[in-house]
Formats: sequence, structure tokens, C-alpha cells
Amino acid sequence: MAEELHIDTGLDKADFTIIGAGNGGTAMAGYLAMRGYVVNLWNRSAKPIHDIETCGGIFLEGEIRGAAIPNKVTTDIGDAVAGASVIMVTVPAFGHETVARLMAPHLSDGQIVVLNPGRTGGALAFRATLWREGCTSSVTVAEANTFVYASRTVGAARSHVFGIKKTVSVAALPATRTIDVVRALRPAFPQFVPVENVMVTSLDNMGAVFHPVPALLNAARIDASVPFEHYTDGITPRVASVLEALDAERVSIAGALDVPVRSALDWLRETYGIRADNLYDAIQANKAYHGISAPTSLNCRYITEDVPYSLVPMLSLAQVAGVKTPAIRAAVNLASALTGEDYIAEGRNAASMGITGMAGSELTEHVVQEVWQG
Repeated sequence: MAEELHIDTGLDKADFTIIGAGNGGTAMAGYLAMRGYVVNLWNRSAKPIHDIETCGGIFLEGEIRGAAIPNKVTTDIGDAVAGASVIMVTVPAFGHETVARLMAPHLSDGQIVVLNPGRTGGALAFRATLWREGCTSSVTVAEANTFVYASRTVGAARSHVFGIKKTVSVAALPATRTIDVVRALRPAFPQFVPVENVMVTSLDNMGAVFHPVPALLNAARIDASVPFEHYTDGITPRVASVLEALDAERVSIAGALDVPVRSALDWLRETYGIRADNLYDAIQANKAYHGISAPTSLNCRYITEDVPYSLVPMLSLAQVAGVKTPAIRAAVNLASALTGEDYIAEGRNAASMGITGMAGSELTEHVVQEVWQG
């Protein structure tokens, strides 16, 4: 068994526990600690923990500047979540099931778990895993539709925050608990706003629109190790037209299920204050996207996370809704062909979300009403 590593200031009750010391989690933990919150940070692998211990804290640059020492930095998930009011999960979606399994024995009544973000169907799948693992605690599982920061790890214990979103949608399972989640988050993160239910956060999933297709349509540059910026270089007018087609299918799925979502163009306006007539112009005008490098390999989260955990579950929801999705399916098939992975078989589906056989009205009731385990 790996050695358990941690910084520990001795405080037993945390305001927040951050799960994952990657691009987003390190920035979030540093921000919260700078604001004076008692924050724990957990990571499964030891290196990020070693880095923070060696450097003496977390260092932020860019839109948030400063340094802070979290309350606990540890590889022991039980120690990390014990007594925490809010648990912010920032690991990639392909890590959600593992985190849920590891966390299940240690959760207690009244805790809130927020997936940042859930991608598509994240909260449904996370709760289903907790139940399968025998977790009987009354825990609220919620999900955001996006991550609050555009950030990257740029060195040991050092994060650069390129931009901060103006609004982030959040919803809980069941929807009757969403306001409680927002009340817990708002003092630290005023950007979080409540939406109707987790179908909104799942289908208002902008990573599904902006991440995989530019990577797939720039596969030759990525394979040839040609450096470029994902947004400003990788999204040309023609690539943007494919994004618009995929986005239109996403909005159609939502409409058929009576789920209110925004178009990608409207989301950019509301989130970043960008006003433009088309998606290409809006992306190019968004300064928060400037300087974000494209992936250096096709084995990247824009494909390995966003395809199986954003686009594939959208295909399951499209089937429930009776909506045809040629652009989404084409992106999934292209990703599978390029990587040799069967993302349809491997990705998040109706079974893993716990919605097999449900019609649209049943799905709505499932996410709105209190559902008892078993």
C-alpha cells in the first residue's frame, strides 16, 4: 500500500474538501485557503501532495494571485472528507466512479458532494455508485455544468488562473435540495446559481461542445506535435460550424425533454460577457481562452473524458428523447476510430446513470423527487 502523505494543521472540521489536486482542484483549494476557509485537499497519487509539502503551500497566478496553506493535504480520503461540510470533486469524469467507491464508506449524514463539473449524467452515476457500494448516509450529490475557473497547473504547487466564469449552474439530486447546496456554496463562490434539476446541468454541458471536436479536427497537428492554442488557433470558422451543428443537437435533446438550456453562443455571453453574432467570433473574442494550449496528445481529457462522459451519455438521452444526433454520433465514432477505443461500449450510459428503461416523464420525476435507495 502506498504511504499516506499529508499536511495537517490539526483542525478536524473543514468547510470544504477538494478531491483532486489537478488543474482545477489545486486552484480551487488555493483560492479557498487564501479566503480563510478551512480546506482539505486530497489526491490519489502522491506527487502533487509532495509538491505542495515541499513548496510550503499553493501558489496562484493570473486572475487570482497569492499563496496559502490548506488545512490538510493528504492521500487518505477518509481523513480528507471526515467532518467536511462540502466536498468538491474536481477529478476528471472518468475518475468519478473510483472516487465514489473510495468515498462511500467515509461519508456521513448532511454532507454535500458537488461534481465540478458532472459532465453529462455525472450526479446520477455518482449517486448510483454510492448506493451500489452500500452508502446509506443521507448525502446530497450535486453537479455543476462547468468548472468555475479556466486554469492550468504551470509548475510544482503552482496554478495559473486564466479566467473566472461569471455564472456556474448547479443542481442537486433531488432537485428539492438545490437551494441548500447553493446556500452552502455562495459565500465562497457567488458565481453558483441554481437551476431546475441535474438534467439542466447535464445538458448545459459546454465542455461537450468546446473540447472534443476541435481536438478531433486538429488531430493531424496534435499527432505531429505542432504547438497551437486550442481555442484561438484550433477553432476556425469551419470547425466552429461543426460545433454549432453539435450544439444544435444538444439543444434539441434538451427541448424534447423539456429541459431549459442555453445555446453555446448565449452561454458565452452570460458567462464571459461576450457578445457576437456567431460562435467563431465569440470564441475569438473571449480573452479567457487566449493562451490555453491545445493537447499534445490524442490521449487527452478533451477526448478520453469528454467523449465517453459527455457525448456518449447524450446519445442515451437522445434515445429517450427521440432525437436524431448525427453530429454527436460522428464525433464519437471519429474519436473511437482515432484512438482505437470503443467509447459507445465504455462510456457512461443509461445503466450506469440508473435510468434504464425510463421515459422522459419518468426521468424528470427521478431527478426532481426524493428517491429512496433500494
